[in-house]
Amino acid sequence: MQVTPRITTTDLLCLERGPGPCAAILFGASGDLARRKLLPALAALAGERRLLPEHFFLLGYGRTPLTDADFARQVTEACPGAAGQALAGRCFYQTGGYDDAAGHAALAARLAELELRFGTGGNRAFYLALPPELYAPVCERLAAAGLTTATPATGPWRRVVVEKPFGRDLRTADELDQRLARVLRPEQLYRIDHYLGKDTVQNILMLRFANRVFAPIWNRDSIDHVQITVAEEVGVGHRAGYFDATGVLRDMCQNHLLQLLALVAMDAPPRFDAAALEAEKLRLLDTLRPWTPARIAADLVRGQYGAGPAGAGYCTEPGVPADSATETYLAARLFVDDWRWAGVPFYLRTGKRLAKRVTEIALTLKPVPHSIFAPLNPEDLAPNVLVMRVQPDEGIELTIQAKRPGPKLCMSAMNLDVSYREAFKADPPDAYQRLLLDVMLGDQTLFLSGELVRRSWQFWQPVLDAWAAAGADGICPLQPYPAGSWGPPAAARLLADDGRRWRLGA
Repeated sequence: MQVTPRITTTDLLCLERGPGPCAAILFGASGDLARRKLLPALAALAGERRLLPEHFFLLGYGRTPLTDADFARQVTEACPGAAGQALAGRCFYQTGGYDDAAGHAALAARLAELELRFGTGGNRAFYLALPPELYAPVCERLAAAGLTTATPATGPWRRVVVEKPFGRDLRTADELDQRLARVLRPEQLYRIDHYLGKDTVQNILMLRFANRVFAPIWNRDSIDHVQITVAEEVGVGHRAGYFDATGVLRDMCQNHLLQLLALVAMDAPPRFDAAALEAEKLRLLDTLRPWTPARIAADLVRGQYGAGPAGAGYCTEPGVPADSATETYLAARLFVDDWRWAGVPFYLRTGKRLAKRVTEIALTLKPVPHSIFAPLNPEDLAPNVLVMRVQPDEGIELTIQAKRPGPKLCMSAMNLDVSYREAFKADPPDAYQRLLLDVMLGDQTLFLSGELVRRSWQFWQPVLDAWAAAGADGICPLQPYPAGSWGPPAAARLLADDGRRWRLGA
């Protein structure tokens, strides 16, 4: 079904506001994240979207020796076309160490020169595209060099962006937060979960709280269960070293999946801003049923891909130890113990080398209480399912029962399917465009607070502790699955025990 949006007065809200004069300082400027995501996002903001201010420059910083011309060339290679050219003319590079006082002193001198030249007024956004163990040392060096010193409300602003993971567990997350809090105020620190920058993730809030039609059914009275799937076709690729030390629970469940669950299950905030959203997310995390050894054994499935139709097994990937016990798949049955959701299971799964790349949230409704269409019983009718597709085919799908041509009593399931690409005649912008723009605007609505990160770790910490104590073959043992499948058979049994099945695959 193709849908054409109706233009209304609310379209005035679609007018995008750009930031004032500022500079972006990109640590790890020659790295993979910068090349694949950050530079293209800045180029799009500078080029076709024209949202970067006239008084703006980008200063790359890294250990790799590069000249300004070398870095500008990297920018145009990563961002071909007019957009890359528009950005490259305002790009510069400074070589230096990350935990090095001399390097940061040289950075300060270069910044002072460029700020005077471009008239940015001292407003600075530092993006740390670095390994997490460097976050605290770099922020401490920046503070010691006076580069992040700012006077609230009156002076130029100074902001620092860090990528996940924020620690490896509750203890290390707390330690990182304490070190960062000594040199940065909360309003200066932007913790990115790039899923929150996706238009289709933000649309969860719009769908729920801007449409009255869904409010009466968004609870245990109407919802039978919820499935959240974040599946990847790829393996670990060039990230083997990082991933093997991390695993899919830390890489995906502690952040992305828990954030998706929170947006689906939380109550309505009083307004759309950072403080109100955080308060509702924290309340939701407090209502998640805690993990016990019995629940870990019954409600979790962890797996590791072996050789299959999609390729070699995990332990034969370059850079992965042959005896690795790192999980590449996790499925979980969670419960939200509050009045809205009591008794409704939330099934989460994520993994690498699965059958299809897809991120979606599916809410399956309960059957009608009585069927007037004898001899059909309510259970004979396919359930209504509301699906929010986050990627790659962004959109919304609703399955309903409808009369089909033919005999008088002839029904079948029909999908009402809205594709973002078809409806709005455009692809959603990359998440990093949204998030980088919000950093420069000083809007933390789509970012994570330290307390939200802490509560997320607090929820998963009993699982990490149980795994560490019991090993790969103890509680919730590591189970193999073929590369290119939908995961271990036990994940299907997780739902089958409840009389349900995964919407996609086994």
